[in-house]
Amino acid sequence: MIEKIVIANRGEIALRIQRACRELGIKTVAVHSEADRDLKHVRLADESVCIGPAASAGSYLNVPALISAAEVTDANAIHPGYGFLSENADFAERVEQSGFIFIGPKPETIRLMGDKITAIEAMKESGVPTVPGSDGEIDDNEKRSILLAREIGYPVIIKAAGGGGGRGMRVVNSEAALISAISLTKEEARTAFGNETVYMEKFLGNPRHVEFQVLADTHGNAIHLGERDCSMQRRHQKVVEEAPAPGISEEVRQKIGNRCAEACRKIGYRGAGTFEFLYEDGEFYFIEMNTRVQVEHPVTEMITGVDIVKEQIRIAAGAKLAYKQEDITLRGHAIECRINAENPENFMPSPGPINQLHVAGGPGIRFDSHLYNGYTVPPYYDSMIGKLIAWGENRESAIARMRTALSEMVIEGILTNIPLQEDIMRDAGFEAGGANIHYLEKKLGL
Repeated sequence: MIEKIVIANRGEIALRIQRACRELGIKTVAVHSEADRDLKHVRLADESVCIGPAASAGSYLNVPALISAAEVTDANAIHPGYGFLSENADFAERVEQSGFIFIGPKPETIRLMGDKITAIEAMKESGVPTVPGSDGEIDDNEKRSILLAREIGYPVIIKAAGGGGGRGMRVVNSEAALISAISLTKEEARTAFGNETVYMEKFLGNPRHVEFQVLADTHGNAIHLGERDCSMQRRHQKVVEEAPAPGISEEVRQKIGNRCAEACRKIGYRGAGTFEFLYEDGEFYFIEMNTRVQVEHPVTEMITGVDIVKEQIRIAAGAKLAYKQEDITLRGHAIECRINAENPENFMPSPGPINQLHVAGGPGIRFDSHLYNGYTVPPYYDSMIGKLIAWGENRESAIARMRTALSEMVIEGILTNIPLQEDIMRDAGFEAGGANIHYLEKKLGL
């Protein structure tokens, strides 16, 4: 059914999608901004279309331009990758209304899971564990909010229903600060997301970030591919991810994973998705679902042998899942280090030309990146320029291989965070496993 796909993204994920298409015998159309003419996947695509200026608002977020690119190239599907419009229900709806296949969930599912309140309600109905909270929107009744916070127990956190990426959240430690915190978060949510709806949850002080990868088709089949630990974070942005998560038993893995798969069946989910949890004191608490492919999907691929991007495309074409739950076995351990074009000390972006590139190799090493010698990293987009992944028979082996791989990486002409990643791989707390989401920031003194 799918013969040609418009890749509505850039950088490493665009190249990753293109590789999957080539393996499936599907032609690709690379759309690009004026600043991205020299991207690797643009050079390798069957066709390419310039969709606007460097600024994302005029190019990668320009829905009419993306639809037009599909029309003029006679493509019949659009893959959004991650970021940009990947979780925009209006975009998914526009794609389908224009007669193209959207490689992702149905628009109504994206809307359901994009609103934190309706997502939590859906998870509760499916038996997925959630954080104790307001079970819905906080209204303007101040007395009711005060009583609710007392019942939940301080500290609590006020969250924007339409928030994400660490924005639209405020921790409240005392009753005296509650009402002003609610008011401030509502205003922040209205400004940032166009939706002032907020809700309240118990604030977990030292949790880990553990997420489950799922795949679901249009025939009622859904499976999970185990979990990932993404607790090494800086300002709510993941720095290192690994799979499986240290300290999670097979019994618990199947219990939570199966509930996630069942939730997919109940809400009619389609494609790849990720259930994100806070994990503290042996308990899982659902926080949100990402209705797209994740940056960290390679670590799951490395331990399961499942090509998640190819499965996305097959599912969108109407095929049944190629796997049943009993087919999924986890082998070994995988770690991913995000490689960013930034100063490793102050984290300021470092765009510029790549004068020399030498990619690490060896057993179990994978580097997903769009870099090449002579390429110039533009200043207009996210600073991530690649993902270095190491697989080993166990966690210790994966860490050892990652240390070696990082020491072999050469990226000259710009600054990168490779020194930071080397420091993390040598850190005793990381090596022990199970560090919480605040660990890296405390280590960095942030």
